[in-house]
Order: sequence, then C-alpha cells, then structure tokens
Amino acid sequence: MIHVVGPIVSPYLTQTHKDQLAECYRASLDLAAENGCENIAFCCISTGVFMFPQEKAARIAVATVKQWLSDHPDSCMKKVIFNVFKDSDLEIYRKLLESASSGR
Repeated sequence: MIHVVGPIVSPYLTQTHKDQLAECYRASLDLAAENGCENIAFCCISTGVFMFPQEKAARIAVATVKQWLSDHPDSCMKKVIFNVFKDSDLEIYRKLLESASSGR
C-alpha cells in the first residue's frame, strides 16, 4: 500500500495545487514501479474534504497517469485503476477515459 496525501485547496484552487496533485500521482507510480508492482489503484486524491474540484482533479489524474505510462514504456505497470466514491466521479472518469482511449 502506498499512502499519499494530496493538496488541500484553500481558499481557492491554484496552479500550485494542480502541480502538487500531479506530483502525487507521479510519485506514487514511481514508487510502485520501483517496487515491482504491476497494478496500482488510486482513489480520488484531494477531492472531498480536501476540496479539490472533482472534474479538475480527475483531468489531472488521467493526464498524469497517461503521461507517466507513455514516459515509462518498459515499466512493470500493467493496470491502473481509478477507484471512485461517487456516481458523479464515475461519470467524470468514464468520459475522460473514453476520450483518452479514442485519442481526443
């Protein structure tokens, strides 16, 4: 298990928050790969009580993971799971992942 704490958005979302969130995903993927993990699951980091807007957080998550996988084609990572809490999160990720797989 890898535990990561994302940024708390207060009083408003900044570029620093966005950069910190992306780094949470990259650092977790790096650590997982260093330890030979083939699969990793992410919750919706920093959403909920940490107040990162759901859609923006999901966009960062998907883009960061996609870029990391592209940058590390020889990694042992076979599966990345986005574990969501709410139906609204599920819809956001579904749309983003469908767009990502179709090249949009």
